[in-house]
Amino acid sequence: MNGHGVYELRQYTLRPGQRERLVELFEREFVEPQEALGMGLPGQFRDLDDPDRFVWLRSFVDMDTRATALATFYDGPVWRAHREAANATMLDSDDVLLLQPIERFALDGLARPAPGARAPAGLLTATVCPVRAAEGQAIARDFQVRVQPLLERHGARVLASFVTEPARNTYPRLPVREGEFVFVWFAAFAAASAQAEHRAACAGEPALAAWSRRLEAAPETLRLAPTPRSLLRGLSHPAEIDA
Repeated sequence: MNGHGVYELRQYTLRPGQRERLVELFEREFVEPQEALGMGLPGQFRDLDDPDRFVWLRSFVDMDTRATALATFYDGPVWRAHREAANATMLDSDDVLLLQPIERFALDGLARPAPGARAPAGLLTATVCPVRAAEGQAIARDFQVRVQPLLERHGARVLASFVTEPARNTYPRLPVREGEFVFVWFAAFAAASAQAEHRAACAGEPALAAWSRRLEAAPETLRLAPTPRSLLRGLSHPAEIDA
């Protein structure tokens, strides 16, 4: 997964009260079959600010292997057996950002919990920043030099960062958000209270304010609770920030 060059950030709007049903089905039936086809599944999450939103990440070596793997999975026996149950939980599954990594998640050595595990403590944030396409790489570099150290000084652990993958969608059966360009970063926290304290501490930082003025619009921050089998987890204790 660490060599993968294409990621999807997928946000599903679900029918009211159906999230736990989808999480259980997804983690029981869909994780290993996708990994067996060479796809990476770094994380699955409950959106803490929307009880009917399921968010997950999927990765591929490149756009060509993405097309092949998705065709094999969605035309294969696992999806065929469970697609009606999965689709019955969903209102919309087309909110998808296609991304390329600036800094990848460090996933080496992480073991995926077995089915039936308890959900972990902690949370992640995904901050989605609209940018002009021509400035995306420069904004990403400036983030690494000026913003990331500031965020970490105030208690976040920045896990990864991405910009939009500009290539044509090679699997049009699954739509993606085209015609927009974003910079996205992920961070981990020990608890919602730690993330709130971090947000308050960063609010008065001139360097962050100056960087944010380069964005095309205000960023959107998703507060994400890892599901039981997510590889990506929140910090289990604030002391881990300095580990």
